Amino acid sequence: MATKLKWGIISTGAIARAFAFGVGTCKHGELVAVASRTQEAADKFADQFNIPTRHASYEALLADDNVDAVYIATPHPMHPEWTIKTAEAGKHVLCEKPMALNQWQAAKMQEAARENGVALMEAFMYRCHPQIKKLRELLRENTIGEVRVISASFAFGGGTGPAKNEGRLMRNDLGGGGILDVGCYPVSIARLIAGEATGKRFAEPTKVKAVSHLGETNVDEYAAAVLEFPGNIITQVATGVRVTMSNDVWIYGSDGKIHLPDPWVPKGREGTGDVNIHIYKGGDKQTITTNSDVTLYGLEADALAEALPAQETPQMSWADSLGNLKVLDQWRSEIGLVYEAEQPKPCTVNIANRPIQPRDNHNMQYANVPGLDKPVSKLIFGALTAHGSYAKAQVMFDQWVELGGNTFDTGHCYGPCDKIFGQWLQSRGNREDLVIIAKGNHLPNDHPKNI
Repeated sequence: MATKLKWGIISTGAIARAFAFGVGTCKHGELVAVASRTQEAADKFADQFNIPTRHASYEALLADDNVDAVYIATPHPMHPEWTIKTAEAGKHVLCEKPMALNQWQAAKMQEAARENGVALMEAFMYRCHPQIKKLRELLRENTIGEVRVISASFAFGGGTGPAKNEGRLMRNDLGGGGILDVGCYPVSIARLIAGEATGKRFAEPTKVKAVSHLGETNVDEYAAAVLEFPGNIITQVATGVRVTMSNDVWIYGSDGKIHLPDPWVPKGREGTGDVNIHIYKGGDKQTITTNSDVTLYGLEADALAEALPAQETPQMSWADSLGNLKVLDQWRSEIGLVYEAEQPKPCTVNIANRPIQPRDNHNMQYANVPGLDKPVSKLIFGALTAHGSYAKAQVMFDQWVELGGNTFDTGHCYGPCDKIFGQWLQSRGNREDLVIIAKGNHLPNDHPKNI
């Protein structure tokens, strides 16, 4: 029997309102608390949804013993901080999609859930609708033969006029643009379809090629990508926040095709009822109807409750979330889109917004080296692992310091990864407490030579 969860909500925007309404329709939960940055905003939201407890800070909600699970409804860049802090408070987490700006941040968030024994789910609510369960069945039954081409889009038209570049979706510092906000959906369902077509829950593309239009605020206003999957499956995905598209899914097979006319928000955020899947074979059309008496956001709340005591849900596993973000990372890399939070700049806090320093409970051991006036951790981090991006180095190297590690080996770190490590070291104030082995060409000149 599923656990009855007492829910709290962090943030009070539109998506939080949709979730609050949804919990009112779910079978295994109730909404008991909400937190905003001000008491006035918390009270206004709570009055609308009859929520008994209203907190004027996120920290106060995490300290509320009456809350079992928390829905994180903040903008994307804040997801890591509040997911990690919620997990450390011992509460289950439903984090709005995308889970993080990139796969490296998400991995850190999952580690926090793992260490603290709580469940964590990325809130892809469409995955919880009966329509997706039926789609999986149709694919496993080879209803349209071998899957060969998938086409999926999710986009909407943005504003015009003097205020057209205002708001979260147009701000690079808030992870704006189409790819993360709604492009994650077409990628997610393409991976699901390709997976079921090849006998798995999801599949990872072997190739990603993309184009886009980056607007004057340096976010993707509209973009498209082609993904190649194992089994010779080709997918075209498209997204945008400045263009309206069909917002549907077509699956083309050797013996027919499947159309999902309403895949992402079936019946709307607060609706329930019948949702159709159309199958076309040999000139005939068959319509399969699925339905739910619980709204989409209520379904995802129930999905997390029904998965307990497991830490992951079958609808959106941790590996699935990481895989989806990896594709989004590749898509953004193809078009040259980097977010402000992923740039090398002076910063003394990690993605949980805490000072970058060893944890109180770390168990790292150290040794003394003749001629060196600081201890050397007995485990040494190879800086070559920074190969790829600064966003990767940012999370990995910060984590190493938190675990008590203070020694980095750059002896075989050349070119891009050498530069990335140097950028990280400079952005963290050069950290003279760190030990650098075989100083590389791109490291700061003012960092003391060590070994």
